[in-house]
Amino acid sequence: MTVERKHREVGSSDVARAAIRLAISANMEEERAEKSRLLAEMGIRACGVDFGGDFLSSTIRIIERAIVAAKRENVILEQHNEVGGVAGATREALQQVSTKAMGLSVGGKIGIARYGTHLSVCVYFGVGLVHLNEVAIGLGHRAI
Repeated sequence: MTVERKHREVGSSDVARAAIRLAISANMEEERAEKSRLLAEMGIRACGVDFGGDFLSSTIRIIERAIVAAKRENVILEQHNEVGGVAGATREALQQVSTKAMGLSVGGKIGIARYGTHLSVCVYFGVGLVHLNEVAIGLGHRAI
C-alpha cells in the first residue's frame, strides 16, 4: 500500500500549511520532528533551509538554496519541471514580500513541502536595519 492510499485526501491547503510550519520552525530539532510528523501522518515530503543577506542581491541565492534543499531532501527529482516548480514558487513567495524587504537586510527560513503534484514554498524572515526588524511571510504554490 502506498503512502497516498493510507492517508486522507491531501490537498494544496495541507501542503501550504506544511511549508509554513517548516518555515517557522525555530531550530533543526523542531524542523526534523515536523518533517517526520508530516510524512508519517499525511505522506507530505518537506524540507527547510536558512538564508540571509541583502534582499536584492540575495534573491537568486534564495531561489538556488530552495532548489538545492528540495533536491537534497528528495522533495523533488532532478527534472526541469520539478526544479522549475520550486524556482517559480519561491520567486512568487519572494514577490509577495518584496515591497517590505526592498533595499533592506533579510534573514530567515524557507519551507518547502510536496504531496503528489502539489508543491508549496514559504519564505519567512525578519526584514530590517540593525535591531529594528519586521516579520514577513510569503507563500507560493505550483502544480508539478
